Amino acid sequence: MNYQHIIDYIFEEAKPLRGVGEQATYIPALAKVNPEQTGICIETLENEIYHAGDHDVRFSLQSISKVFSLTMALGLCGDRIWKRIGREPSGTAFNSLVQLEFESGKPRNPFINAGAIVIADILYEVLDNPEEEFLAFVRAIAENNDIHYNLEVAKSEREEGYLNAAIINLLKYHGNIHGDIEHVLHFYFLMCSIEMSCRELAHAFLPYANHKTQFSFNGINLSRSQVKRVNAVMQTCGFYDQAGEFTFLVGIPGKSGVGGGIAAIFPGLYSVAVWSPRLNGKGNSVIGMKLLELLTTETEESIF
Repeated sequence: MNYQHIIDYIFEEAKPLRGVGEQATYIPALAKVNPEQTGICIETLENEIYHAGDHDVRFSLQSISKVFSLTMALGLCGDRIWKRIGREPSGTAFNSLVQLEFESGKPRNPFINAGAIVIADILYEVLDNPEEEFLAFVRAIAENNDIHYNLEVAKSEREEGYLNAAIINLLKYHGNIHGDIEHVLHFYFLMCSIEMSCRELAHAFLPYANHKTQFSFNGINLSRSQVKRVNAVMQTCGFYDQAGEFTFLVGIPGKSGVGGGIAAIFPGLYSVAVWSPRLNGKGNSVIGMKLLELLTTETEESIF
């Protein structure tokens, strides 16, 4: 498969969508990002790398980082985590209070804000130094010690994070937060603030595409079955209440973030990361979604 030829083609095809959508201005630090940037990178299991556009520009992962936090929690605690969070698509916005209240404080899945905050609480409870150990795990899986939290982004999110504060208080009311609210929320915002480029992110997601080999990074070990289950949750819940549309149009597991990034994998073949800051009404990158739709269409590669 000539992935570079395909990437060059789909990159041009998606250009008419530039200017469509809006970046996440409700997070002030993200509002400062140049919204005209677009990047894509594929890395195959043979470590062949193909890219176009702003593939080396770092951006805030936001909810993409929730794949890493879920992985850590699953590796450390196993299936016990599912007593506190579900595995179903949300069907509502990623920051919905109504659904959380209706379902008595048990989040639908680990990728909506409420679920990821519970995961943050789990990690805060079982790790000695959660902030340092989470970053060390991400650096290990990315094989890059130059990856960091963006403290400006984390601070910006906390200063305007009234809805997330409401979510964690509601979780605490229902007994689904064990730690100190302010500490757990700070940790959650830090995790979301991690920055990578498309090239770095594609490499970090490669172990999820290569689930038949041993998954072991910085003391976090997952079985083949557990990796497949992380991929399954990405497929069904990775795009909030647009997960069905992404599955219909693209057909591979992935996870989006309101920083404009999307990471996805084709099991046994490759991982891919795309980035463009302008979002649709569901919080997913307009151009990123289109690039991945065109990618699986042109390659005729889908898990279905």
